[in-house]
Amino acid sequence: MSDVPIRDDMIRLGQFLKLAGLAEDGAQARDLVADGEVRVNGEPETRRGRQLVRGDVVTVELPAGEESARVA
Repeated sequence: MSDVPIRDDMIRLGQFLKLAGLAEDGAQARDLVADGEVRVNGEPETRRGRQLVRGDVVTVELPAGEESARVA
């Protein structure tokens, strides 16, 4: 799992997926969330605008396997 630093106190899930390299662009981030491939702190998340704070762990199920990143 990688730690991904953010500038502000929070970040939206869609933005974080791109920043962490878990999605190539906004369209892929939207599709991953819509398809139920994203979990936040172990719970499925379907809101791309979900506010994340430091310490949250985002896990994505990708074709190559599961990848996780922590908001730092």
